[in-house]
Amino acid sequence: MSSIIVRGLDEHVKQQLAAQAKEHGRSMEAEVRDILTKAARRPHIGLALLSAAQDVGGFDELPVPARNDVARAVDFE
Repeated sequence: MSSIIVRGLDEHVKQQLAAQAKEHGRSMEAEVRDILTKAARRPHIGLALLSAAQDVGGFDELPVPARNDVARAVDFE
């Protein structure tokens, strides 16, 4: 099993993690391990949206409006 060291962690974040670990009845190390594991397994938002679109029949027929607007220069004065 691998290990990592997190340097420069804000003390407030450490306190929040400790409180959350206590609430869940486990060590802070176990709490952080659970948080990291869940975060790493979370699907990429783009892939999640693609999957959702495919679940409802895809997006091949999705109308894409033509862009006919022209970029304008910004006057900062």
